[in-house]
Amino acid sequence: MTTPDFDVTGTGPVLLLLPGGAGHPMGLGPLVARLAHRFTVVTYDPLGLAHGRLGQPVPDQRPEDWADGADRVLAAVLPPGERGYVFGTSSGGIAALALAARHPERLAHVVAHEPPCALVLPDGADRRRELLAALDGPGRPPAEGPDATPMGVFLAHVLHPFTAYVPTPAPALLTLAAGADSRDQLPHRTAEFLAEGALLELPGGHLGTLEHPEEFADRLAEALTSISVEG
Repeated sequence: MTTPDFDVTGTGPVLLLLPGGAGHPMGLGPLVARLAHRFTVVTYDPLGLAHGRLGQPVPDQRPEDWADGADRVLAAVLPPGERGYVFGTSSGGIAALALAARHPERLAHVVAHEPPCALVLPDGADRRRELLAALDGPGRPPAEGPDATPMGVFLAHVLHPFTAYVPTPAPALLTLAAGADSRDQLPHRTAEFLAEGALLELPGGHLGTLEHPEEFADRLAEALTSISVEG
């Protein structure tokens, strides 16, 4: 099995980033640059969309598959005996939850930011239908060539299966995070519900990684390194 696509920059302990949407790391440059002052930042591109495969056919995705790919990336980049930090946002946050549950042995600390796994909520089925209607309506790419853009891939192959994912308890150290500006929105509610009160607040809203990259990176770095599992 081949190692999935990823990019590496910076020095220090390994921090694996799991982008949202269809996993394309577009727009994360400022966040990565800031984090690279303190970490070896490994940006995972689960579908290879930023590595020449955008426009190729994509099957429906599963969080478990992204998690297994992320584990292979960590195996490729971690020095022997060391554990890695992980940050995932949105759909990447769901993949981070799956990674923590499936492969805790390589993980020091995982932060999952606003994972929209709606079905964990008491009214989750209704809220998921509302989310799908809002995102999967008139703005959806045409049936022909939905895999031609990252958003098309997300809507056609990621949105439905990922929002239906129900995480299992994770033995690895896991922190749920949400944006200061996204209270009452579905992804914030799911993070708050899963956190059971211990919620990390990060700058901005659901797209805080793009809205306030430097402040977001600094707060994330503090949270990741505050507590970790010894190797």
